[in-house]
Amino acid sequence: MTRAERSANIAAVTIPFIGTVVAAILAWGSWLAPRDLVIFAGMYVISAFGVTIGFHRLLTHRAFETYRPIRYAFAIMGSYAVEGPVLDWVADHRKHHTFADEEGDPHSPHVGFGAGLGGVVRGLWHAHVGWLFENNGQAEKRRYCPDLAGDPNMRRINRGFPLIVLATLAIPFFAGWAWGGSARDGVEALLWAGLVRIFLVHHVTWSINSICHFVGARRFQTEDQSTNVFWLALPSLGEAWHHNHHAFPRSAFHGLRWYEIDLSGYVIFLMSKVGLAWDVVRPDREAQRAKLARPAPPAPEIEPVRA
Repeated sequence: MTRAERSANIAAVTIPFIGTVVAAILAWGSWLAPRDLVIFAGMYVISAFGVTIGFHRLLTHRAFETYRPIRYAFAIMGSYAVEGPVLDWVADHRKHHTFADEEGDPHSPHVGFGAGLGGVVRGLWHAHVGWLFENNGQAEKRRYCPDLAGDPNMRRINRGFPLIVLATLAIPFFAGWAWGGSARDGVEALLWAGLVRIFLVHHVTWSINSICHFVGARRFQTEDQSTNVFWLALPSLGEAWHHNHHAFPRSAFHGLRWYEIDLSGYVIFLMSKVGLAWDVVRPDREAQRAKLARPAPPAPEIEPVRA
């Protein structure tokens, strides 16, 4: 990773954090209005679905097909989350699945951090945010995402990432100004729907890398240590059914049971019903049953040796 890349990632991590602290302090001084929450919700939904449906299920795993303009729209929406350019994100995530929780995984909490509490802390830190300063964006694009790297329009979106970052901050600012009528209203919306929103989307996404590879429930046979974490399902829009995802990476639905709420899967389902998505991948019950983890067989009884 170059010094410029590392510096950009440090800024992407620290500036939203500082903005969140400032917003929390100013909220006590009335710097929080209902319009800020409305704009926040809109920007959260746009950028988070851009990651969960666009970057992840559509572009990385090809869990469904859609029209080219919709593909490009999702690529731009995902870039609004400020988690890196689209080609970097997809290449890193495909590499993660290639080496899940083994040497070569860009953000496993389990590889090379030692035992004990210190190893746990180091591993979780690396998986959550530390990898951004070491491995982020380093997966080879021509190897891991040649389909996207060969698309001229996707390359343009990738190169335009700095302008998209400006847009993801400018949109809430001008929305707040237009709604409230003053520059202060714009700054207020920028704090909440810009920086606080980016901070929350970041840490929800990174929690899938860290928490969902460390604690939670498992029911399928997989060679990694992925888990389902139910309390992250809503803020992550369904991504926290992460063990299900590792069991069936191409599935458009990560929630595989009726009680596993998967808002991203519901949106894909609705898109398919109105003709905006097709070839939607979903494992049937037989495939799920075949992959269920089996309990270890009991040890054979040994007859005592009689003298």
